[in-house]
Amino acid sequence: MQRVQAEGLTWYTFSDAPSAPFRHALVTRLGGVSRGPLAALNLGSSVGDDPVAVAENHRLLFAALDLPRERVVSPHQVHGRRVARVGREDGGAIIPDTDALITNTPGTALLLRFADCAPVLLYDPVHRAAGLAHAGWRGAAGGVVAATLNAMYEVFGSRPGDMWAGIGPAIGPDHYIVGSEVVAAIAATLPGDIGVAVLREGQWYLDLPGALAAQLTALGVSRVTRAGVCTACHTEEWYSHRQERGRTGRFGALVMLD
Repeated sequence: MQRVQAEGLTWYTFSDAPSAPFRHALVTRLGGVSRGPLAALNLGSSVGDDPVAVAENHRLLFAALDLPRERVVSPHQVHGRRVARVGREDGGAIIPDTDALITNTPGTALLLRFADCAPVLLYDPVHRAAGLAHAGWRGAAGGVVAATLNAMYEVFGSRPGDMWAGIGPAIGPDHYIVGSEVVAAIAATLPGDIGVAVLREGQWYLDLPGALAAQLTALGVSRVTRAGVCTACHTEEWYSHRQERGRTGRFGALVMLD
């Protein structure tokens, strides 16, 4: 990934992502005004942070990206599979009970928030449409990736074979302990005997980015890029709910079409 710094903030982009009109940013926790365990660029409003600090963090981010607030759409994420199509008329809105947004409207930015769950970025260069999904183990097992691809096909005509996908920073397989029922639920979404977890000393360790990449490939997406960054290993730049024992903020992932 490529590291970008501007106006005191730091974000990353995928080196092999399609170019304009697709634009994206994986925004680190560096450079904001939140304090204590939520330091510093916390974008989550439901983690006990001062609302004034959260608002200022958003202002700093949008200023650094030269992005008017009224063009940004976010969902209230619930670890589900609901997908919403948004456009210019949704600018500034919070879409309830939704974990993926899709758009083909230039200038409409999609912003989701994370702390171990994986951002899944999607772009269709043929129909000029983009999507962004929030996928933890519940989303992976529940099919949020398939739901997002299906929605883009039904609404825009996007075919998985034409699309590029990026899987952003997420908790890695060395830290993500889950139950056997979680492993079975995610394995059931994949064809054949594709490994999504390893058993060590009686505990299952889930490879969430690997499982999501396998889902995307099985669904026909041939260009899949993984950030290869574990949030639990790198809390100096990313928030990690597991590593920081629930007392942490949320980093942002953003996609838009110019």
